Amino acid sequence: MTPHRAPSGHNGAVSPHALRVAARRHPRAVDAGIAALVALACALVLSGRTGATVDAAGVLDWTSVVLLPVPLIWRRRAPVAVFAAATVLLIGSQALGAQSPAALGVTLTALHAVARYRPARFAWPAAAVTVLPGFDNRIEDGPAWGAFAAVSAVTVAVVLIGVNQRTRSAYLQALEDRAQRLEQDRDQRARLAVADERARVAREMHDVVAHHLAVIVALSDGAAATAALAPQRAADVMGQVSATGRQALGEMRRLVGLLRGTSRPEPGTRAPQPGLDDITALVDRVRDAGVRVSVRQDGTPGAWGPGAGLAVYRIVQEALTNVLKHAGPQAGAEVSLRYRRDAAEVSIVDDGAGRIARRPGIGDRHGLAGMAERATAYGGRLDAGPRAGPGWRVHVCLTFDRSEVLS
Repeated sequence: MTPHRAPSGHNGAVSPHALRVAARRHPRAVDAGIAALVALACALVLSGRTGATVDAAGVLDWTSVVLLPVPLIWRRRAPVAVFAAATVLLIGSQALGAQSPAALGVTLTALHAVARYRPARFAWPAAAVTVLPGFDNRIEDGPAWGAFAAVSAVTVAVVLIGVNQRTRSAYLQALEDRAQRLEQDRDQRARLAVADERARVAREMHDVVAHHLAVIVALSDGAAATAALAPQRAADVMGQVSATGRQALGEMRRLVGLLRGTSRPEPGTRAPQPGLDDITALVDRVRDAGVRVSVRQDGTPGAWGPGAGLAVYRIVQEALTNVLKHAGPQAGAEVSLRYRRDAAEVSIVDDGAGRIARRPGIGDRHGLAGMAERATAYGGRLDAGPRAGPGWRVHVCLTFDRSEVLS
């Protein structure tokens, strides 16, 4: 098994990005490393090499060097408590007489953690706690204000650096959260668009397949019934079956092309979507299958666009298909179309071939669901159900706003 290696640059050195990733994954190790570096700096100063010590370092001095930076290991998790502990340890070591010339570095490191990981209302009081003891010493010892001013400036600079880092980190986190939300919203919109497209294609496939198969079955039954007595009539009917099948195949190829995303359909398969002008041919096919269909039209269609015409056509197609499937070719149906400039009222009523209609089960409502979706898309509502006597009734009123009415 190949061991995992951190990303490195061309010369084999670990990249800064890899170091930042490792630091985010192991924050406790980073804090322990910072505490160790502070302890090392204090030890270097205490060793006398910098000239900051007066007397030789004793056991108490080295013990303070080791113990003072220990709380920094928890600087990220509990910065206020760490600052308080570092301050108490510093005061206690000084009270015991330990030399700690670099102990202020421990306090400043803890102060930076307060400013970096807590709001400013915690940082500035902590800065005051760091500076005020030095102010008292200046009053007691005389005019040594230079060191006090330097310590005060360093303390303020540490707080400002920590606050700036905290603000920048919060800003970057907000940007990341916003980008993640935008990505999630985009993915959700894409999924909804895909679901809507699938539902639309499924609705179209149901309308096409169900209608043409119902017509083919009815025509085939009629041809079989008349084959012995009227062979020529049966042959003509089978020709209609063939034509209906070819038309169904053409529409299926078009729908499959939409699913595959093909930009160039096969030759001879490209045709406009059916609309109001195709309702007459639709009724003729149903009549050929045996259903007695009458059509009544009032008014003139407005310039609604192809989408509205397709919706009216599919509603009439599905209603007549249901007549053919459930009532049979012996049924009679009436199609009523009332047109206004910004609305269309569609009504299909059948006699059920003298039989009482029943409401469909859950698995047989695909056609009704498709009609309801088309009606809802144009501000309408589907009213479908059994009549008081034999038969079934479908009624839809579609409303088109100004954007859908072409000028």
